[in-house]
Amino acid sequence: MTSFDVAALAGVSQSTVSRALAGDPVVSEPTRTRVVAAARELNYHVDENAARLRTGRTGTIAVVVISRDSEDHKDVNPFYFSLLGAICAAASNLDHETLVSFQHSPDSLSGRYEEQRKADGLIVIGTTANKPAWDYYRQLGESGANVVYWGSPFDDLDWIRSDNRQGARLATEHLIASGYRRIACITSEGSPQRQFKERSDGYCQRMAEDGLETCLIEIDESLAREEQGRKAVAELIERGWNFDAIFVVCDQVALGVLLELHERGIAVPGQVGVVGFDGIRSGAYAIPPLTSLEPDFQSGGQMLVEKLLRRMTDKSNDGEQSRVPVRLVARASSRGPEIKA
Repeated sequence: MTSFDVAALAGVSQSTVSRALAGDPVVSEPTRTRVVAAARELNYHVDENAARLRTGRTGTIAVVVISRDSEDHKDVNPFYFSLLGAICAAASNLDHETLVSFQHSPDSLSGRYEEQRKADGLIVIGTTANKPAWDYYRQLGESGANVVYWGSPFDDLDWIRSDNRQGARLATEHLIASGYRRIACITSEGSPQRQFKERSDGYCQRMAEDGLETCLIEIDESLAREEQGRKAVAELIERGWNFDAIFVVCDQVALGVLLELHERGIAVPGQVGVVGFDGIRSGAYAIPPLTSLEPDFQSGGQMLVEKLLRRMTDKSNDGEQSRVPVRLVARASSRGPEIKA
C-alpha cells in the first residue's frame, strides 16, 4: 500500500497524509485521527528515514532539565520529573522521540541540538534559580533556535507556567473554608522563581477579600528546600504572630514545615493547617499527608510540545505565554482546627 491509497481512503491529499503522520500541528486532530485510522486499516507504515530526508526533520524533541549548580540530579525537585514524563508522553502521542539532558554548571550547558541535527527543537524546564543556565538558553532562543520554556524567569520569552495566582487563591480559600483565619504564607518575594511571587500575590488577594490579616515569611534561598521550611517556621514563631495555618509556595519547603511543626509539638491539622503547591507525589506520604495544589501535568506537557511544534512552522508565536490549570488535592494536613470545648 502507498500514501496514495491512504489518502483515498481518508478522503485527503497525499501531502496531508504526510503531514498528519509526521505530527505536523497544521493538520487538525480530527483529520489526523482519520488518516492514522486509514493507515492502520491498510497496514501502511511510513519510511521514517525517507520522510526525515524529505522534510529535513529528525522527528526528535530535546528536553533540558536545569538544576542548581553542583546539585545532584537525584535532588532535582520531583515536580520536574512529573513534568518531564508528561512531555515525553505528549511527544510520543505526536510521533516524536525525546532526547533528555540534565544540566547545571556553566561548562555542562549545551543546547545546539538543531545545529547538530540531533533534534528539531528544544523544551527547557527546571529551576529558574540557575541564572547562567537561563541566560544561555535565552540567548540560544534569541539566535533563532526553536525553544520554548516552562516557568521562565524572563517574562518576554515563549513560556508556559502553572496558574499560580489562581492556585494560591484556591489554597487560601480552602484554608478559610476549613475554619482557619490566621493564615501565614511562606514565600520569596524577590526570587527569580517568579511563580513564588505570583502565589503569594494570590494569597494576599484572597485574604483581603475576607478582611483577614496577612503575614509573609521569606524563605532563605541559601538553604536546601526542607531547611528553608524549618527555618521559616522558626522565624514565624519568633515573630510572635498567632498563626493557625500556613500556605507554603512550594511542596518541598512545606515538607520541612511539617517536620519543624512536629518537632515543636504543634499538631497538624488540629493546631495549624498546612497547604503546599506543586503536587509532588511524596506529599501524599508525609505525616500527615500534605494538601497541595497540583498542576495538570498532562496538559502542561501537551501544551509545551504543541507550542514547540507550532513554533517550528510559525515564528510569529514568539513571546506567547500560557497558563496550565491547577487543582486542589485536599489531604489531612488542612482538615480543620480542633474544636475546643
